[in-house]
Amino acid sequence: MELTLTKKELRLLCDLVYIGNWILNSPRGDERIEPYDAIESRVFYAAAKEGMPELADITSYGTIPSQPYVDGGVHEAILDYEDACFFNILSEELARRDLKDRDVDGADREELDARINEYYDEFSANGLENVVVKEPGDK
Repeated sequence: MELTLTKKELRLLCDLVYIGNWILNSPRGDERIEPYDAIESRVFYAAAKEGMPELADITSYGTIPSQPYVDGGVHEAILDYEDACFFNILSEELARRDLKDRDVDGADREELDARINEYYDEFSANGLENVVVKEPGDK
Protein backbone atom coordinates (compact mmCIF):
# COMPACT_ATOMS: atom_id res chain seq x y z
CA MET A 1 0.00 0.00 0.00
CA GLU A 2 1.20 3.48 -0.78
CA LEU A 3 -0.03 6.70 0.77
CA THR A 4 0.88 10.02 -0.78
CA LEU A 5 0.85 13.07 1.50
CA THR A 6 1.97 16.65 1.17
CA LYS A 7 4.49 17.87 3.74
CA LYS A 8 1.71 19.74 5.52
CA GLU A 9 -0.43 16.59 5.64
CA LEU A 10 2.51 14.55 6.94
CA ARG A 11 3.08 17.17 9.64
CA LEU A 12 -0.59 16.93 10.66
CA LEU A 13 -0.35 13.14 10.62
CA CYS A 14 2.56 13.39 13.07
CA ASP A 15 0.30 15.33 15.43
CA LEU A 16 -2.52 12.81 15.09
CA VAL A 17 -0.25 9.83 15.63
CA TYR A 18 1.54 11.42 18.58
CA ILE A 19 -1.72 12.44 20.29
CA GLY A 20 -3.30 9.04 19.70
CA ASN A 21 -0.25 7.19 20.98
CA TRP A 22 -0.06 9.49 24.01
CA ILE A 23 -3.67 8.81 24.93
CA LEU A 24 -3.25 5.04 24.47
CA ASN A 25 0.18 4.55 26.00
CA SER A 26 0.96 7.34 28.49
CA PRO A 27 -1.09 5.82 31.34
CA ARG A 28 0.43 2.36 30.82
CA GLY A 29 3.94 2.89 32.17
CA ASP A 30 6.03 -0.12 31.14
CA GLU A 31 2.97 -1.95 29.76
CA ARG A 32 2.92 0.04 26.52
CA ILE A 33 1.13 -1.21 23.41
CA GLU A 34 4.18 -1.69 21.19
CA PRO A 35 2.48 -1.62 17.75
CA TYR A 36 1.39 1.97 18.40
CA ASP A 37 4.93 2.97 19.35
CA ALA A 38 6.18 1.30 16.18
CA ILE A 39 3.74 3.19 13.96
CA GLU A 40 4.64 6.45 15.68
CA SER A 41 8.30 5.72 15.03
CA ARG A 42 7.66 5.04 11.32
CA VAL A 43 5.63 8.21 10.84
CA PHE A 44 8.21 10.41 12.56
CA TYR A 45 10.99 8.72 10.61
CA ALA A 46 9.14 9.54 7.38
CA ALA A 47 8.80 13.16 8.49
CA ALA A 48 12.53 13.38 9.20
CA LYS A 49 13.34 11.92 5.79
CA GLU A 50 10.87 14.23 4.00
CA GLY A 51 12.55 17.43 5.11
CA MET A 52 11.28 17.82 8.68
CA PRO A 53 14.20 16.53 10.77
CA GLU A 54 13.32 18.89 13.60
CA LEU A 55 10.30 16.71 14.41
CA ALA A 56 12.21 13.51 15.11
CA ASP A 57 15.23 12.08 16.87
CA ILE A 58 16.59 9.04 15.08
CA THR A 59 18.19 6.82 17.70
CA SER A 60 19.69 3.35 17.82
CA TYR A 61 16.43 2.00 19.25
CA GLY A 62 14.11 3.75 16.81
CA THR A 63 12.78 7.13 15.83
CA ILE A 64 11.02 9.17 18.48
CA PRO A 65 9.38 12.60 18.47
CA SER A 66 12.04 15.23 19.20
CA GLN A 67 11.97 17.19 22.43
CA PRO A 68 11.37 20.48 20.56
CA TYR A 69 8.37 18.83 18.87
CA VAL A 70 7.02 17.56 22.20
CA ASP A 71 7.56 20.97 23.81
CA GLY A 72 6.09 22.81 20.82
CA GLY A 73 2.43 22.86 21.76
CA VAL A 74 1.07 19.43 20.91
CA HIS A 75 0.42 18.81 24.60
CA GLU A 76 -1.93 21.81 24.68
CA ALA A 77 -4.30 19.83 22.46
CA ILE A 78 -3.97 16.83 24.78
CA LEU A 79 -4.65 19.03 27.83
CA ASP A 80 -7.75 20.47 26.15
CA TYR A 81 -8.98 16.92 25.52
CA GLU A 82 -8.23 15.84 29.10
CA ASP A 83 -10.02 18.88 30.52
CA ALA A 84 -13.08 18.24 28.37
CA CYS A 85 -13.19 14.59 29.41
CA PHE A 86 -12.69 15.46 33.08
CA PHE A 87 -15.45 18.08 33.15
CA ASN A 88 -17.84 15.92 31.09
CA ILE A 89 -17.38 12.96 33.44
CA LEU A 90 -17.53 15.12 36.57
CA SER A 91 -20.70 16.85 35.33
CA GLU A 92 -22.43 13.55 34.69
CA GLU A 93 -21.29 11.95 37.94
CA LEU A 94 -22.49 14.92 39.99
CA ALA A 95 -25.82 15.00 38.14
CA ARG A 96 -26.32 11.27 38.74
CA ARG A 97 -25.44 11.77 42.41
CA ASP A 98 -28.05 14.53 42.63
CA LEU A 99 -30.65 12.17 41.20
CA LYS A 100 -29.58 9.42 43.58
CA ASP A 101 -28.57 7.20 40.67
CA ARG A 102 -32.19 6.52 39.79
CA ASP A 103 -32.97 4.97 36.44
CA VAL A 104 -32.82 7.82 33.99
CA ASP A 105 -35.27 7.23 31.20
CA GLY A 106 -38.09 9.40 29.97
CA ALA A 107 -38.60 12.48 32.14
CA ASP A 108 -35.73 11.46 34.41
CA ARG A 109 -33.39 11.51 31.41
CA GLU A 110 -34.38 15.07 30.60
CA GLU A 111 -33.73 16.08 34.22
CA LEU A 112 -30.36 14.31 34.16
CA ASP A 113 -29.37 16.06 30.92
CA ALA A 114 -30.46 19.43 32.32
CA ARG A 115 -28.34 18.91 35.45
CA ILE A 116 -25.36 17.73 33.42
CA ASN A 117 -25.62 20.89 31.32
CA GLU A 118 -25.86 23.09 34.43
CA TYR A 119 -22.73 21.56 35.90
CA TYR A 120 -20.89 21.72 32.59
CA ASP A 121 -21.82 25.38 32.13
CA GLU A 122 -20.51 26.13 35.62
CA PHE A 123 -17.25 24.30 34.99
CA SER A 124 -16.87 25.97 31.59
CA ALA A 125 -17.28 29.38 33.19
CA ASN A 126 -15.33 28.85 36.40
CA GLY A 127 -13.37 25.60 36.27
CA LEU A 128 -13.09 24.22 39.79
CA GLU A 129 -13.07 27.67 41.42
CA ASN A 130 -16.47 27.22 43.08
CA VAL A 131 -16.08 23.55 44.03
CA VAL A 132 -16.05 22.93 47.77
CA VAL A 133 -14.97 19.61 49.19
CA LYS A 134 -15.99 18.99 52.78
CA GLU A 135 -13.61 17.33 55.18
CA PRO A 136 -14.72 13.89 56.35
CA GLY A 137 -17.12 14.38 59.23
CA ASP A 138 -18.08 17.96 58.26
CA LYS A 139 -21.76 18.64 57.78
